[in-house]
Amino acid sequence: MAPPTRSTSAAKKQNNAFAFPATESTQSPVLYAYMTLYNVLSAVGWSLVLYTTVSHLLTSPYPSTPSAVPTAPKTSSYFARLFSSLPILKSAAPAAPPTSTIEAFVLAKLPFLEPYLRRSHTLYQSAGLVTAVVQSFAVLEVVHVLLGWVKSALPTTAVQVASRLILVWGIAERFEEARTSPFYATMLLSWASTEIIRYSYYALSLLSSPTSPAPFKVTIPYWLTYLRYTTFYVLYPTGAGSEAFCMYATLPKSNPISGAWVQQMLWGRWGVEDWVRAALFVIWWPGLYVMYTHMMRQRRKVLGTGGQKLGAAPAVPPKNKTQ
Repeated sequence: MAPPTRSTSAAKKQNNAFAFPATESTQSPVLYAYMTLYNVLSAVGWSLVLYTTVSHLLTSPYPSTPSAVPTAPKTSSYFARLFSSLPILKSAAPAAPPTSTIEAFVLAKLPFLEPYLRRSHTLYQSAGLVTAVVQSFAVLEVVHVLLGWVKSALPTTAVQVASRLILVWGIAERFEEARTSPFYATMLLSWASTEIIRYSYYALSLLSSPTSPAPFKVTIPYWLTYLRYTTFYVLYPTGAGSEAFCMYATLPKSNPISGAWVQQMLWGRWGVEDWVRAALFVIWWPGLYVMYTHMMRQRRKVLGTGGQKLGAAPAVPPKNKTQ
């Protein structure tokens, strides 16, 4: 199977940007089948996360008051035991209560959201395990890049996967304040919506590749390409913002914006890990800006070229010249 010729359109190159490099070692039918199956199963897994989340928010019983919120069981206590066994990481200050000032403000302005906000406090009971399992399999994406099976920047892929794992295992799994926060629900909704589109796009990119050994060929529908490079306008801020505020919810009450914080921190009420989570909360926002502007540039390349407006349909590629 020969690689695409130079006459291949720019649009097709973009559609296949996440397919394998066209080399002999990556044209194995087994490898193509594995990567296609991985993307399909990932899309199915995140569809299950989305279904579980939406179903819980719409139909599950909810406590009438925040104080009635039951303690959510954790996916695993291994990491909690590991970190809590290190005295230097312990914090003497209690964390903020599940009901935040933001939630109280939202309920005051939009009271019809109260059932969904109350149900979000117990979402981890329904979606915590499936989210942890599905997200943990994303470690394979780093392996794919290391083996040269996927054309992607290793540092970017590693940082993206690591940040998700930090949220799943280092934040939500260990801190009740995070997994009972409404931001946990908006985080899962944003993650699942993004990943369903992304993995579906990748799977179709493989099947539509000129080097695909599949006995059939498919085309990527324009609406899926449009969603892939447009929904980030909403899903990136809601996802990354929810991640940041889940981390913020785990900080002690003596955080710097609550008053008298200098004396409390000097008395040792903040542990090392508290400072680490506070630093992550701060750097999350410039990280969002970097990824946001990167996706804007990618969108221009795929959905608009030259003088076309952002979001315009790709130009029709010129036909191959006959010899």
